[in-house]
Amino acid sequence: MNELDLEAAPAAPLAEILRPKTLDDVVGQEPLLGPQGRLRLMLAHGALGSIIFWGPPGTGKTTIARLLADAADMAFEPISAVFDGVGELRKVFDRAAQRRPQGRRTLLFVDEVHRFNKAQQDGLLPRVEDGTVTLVGATTENPSFALNGALLSRAQVLVLDRLDRTALEAILGRLEAHIGRDLPVDKDARAALLGMADGDGRYLLNMASLLVEMPETTIMDSQALAELVAGRAPAFDRAGDQHYNLMSALHKTLRSSDADAGLYWLARMLAGGEDPHYILRRLTRFAAEDIGLAEPEAQPRALAAWQAYERLGSPEGDLAIAGLVIYLATAPKSNAAYKAFKAATKAAAKTGSLGPPAHILNAPTKLMKQLGYGADYAYDHDDP
Repeated sequence: MNELDLEAAPAAPLAEILRPKTLDDVVGQEPLLGPQGRLRLMLAHGALGSIIFWGPPGTGKTTIARLLADAADMAFEPISAVFDGVGELRKVFDRAAQRRPQGRRTLLFVDEVHRFNKAQQDGLLPRVEDGTVTLVGATTENPSFALNGALLSRAQVLVLDRLDRTALEAILGRLEAHIGRDLPVDKDARAALLGMADGDGRYLLNMASLLVEMPETTIMDSQALAELVAGRAPAFDRAGDQHYNLMSALHKTLRSSDADAGLYWLARMLAGGEDPHYILRRLTRFAAEDIGLAEPEAQPRALAAWQAYERLGSPEGDLAIAGLVIYLATAPKSNAAYKAFKAATKAAAKTGSLGPPAHILNAPTKLMKQLGYGADYAYDHDDP
């Protein structure tokens, strides 16, 4: 049976049917798999160690791990940190230990490794250290925050890029070669399809599977495609990297007075589900930190926009936030107050026990006057 025969394997999704069979078939990860890519060099020198793949969904983490095992002639043991626990790990370790006397190494692939708790991550360490398994973990979360330092110190973190337009086009070309015809979409719809994928090859194939069933005589335009394929929410995580990265992008574009870019990053955050109150709090802080004394009206304007949003809610109140973004971007900038207060805070931390000069102290009692409180104080309004 041809393993790429859709009729022979009707239950298999296209992403599985078209999964690369060798490392040469993988697209979009040239820094890792190109002629001088890090993984290529590891394999060439027989130095494939433990690795953490960090990257967005649909970029090839699972596929590359499986193909690395094939290329290094290692047994491949995949588990999921969502569904498997210590019990399954013990079984994998036992099988790996049985292979070692035969000279066969084991590659343990842990999908969504960040879902393991600290104890489970610690449970990997002894078998990684003694060479029972070579660990390849996959995560969409920042390893610096999601994984234990002890585990990170024993593995290289390799970043997988979101697939670019060229890589996604190559995947579509592979699909069309498999089905023996072009997808029934016009040029604009094809471009829209690639854009909807947002760098995710698996999602692209899942969308394309809907088109495979369409009659060849039906050529869809971008509007028909949008009606067929449900829109995809942009990549965003309210508690992870994207939460901070997009806010940082908004802050820095406002600081550089780029209103258009500021509106873009605002729209990205709102579309991804960011809490508008968090955005408004940060914008109010921006008014104090980056505009400050250059435009004293900035802080009242920020608070007014916040109040307008609270009265209106979304989506009507989103326009109040957008207006504030434009205002803050185009306002004059000054961080003088921010820098001065930061310097004062630093000085206060170093001299926390230093008392005020006696001449500026209040002297409500006779004793305090005798002690010199308020002595020689000059009332500044009398001598401006």
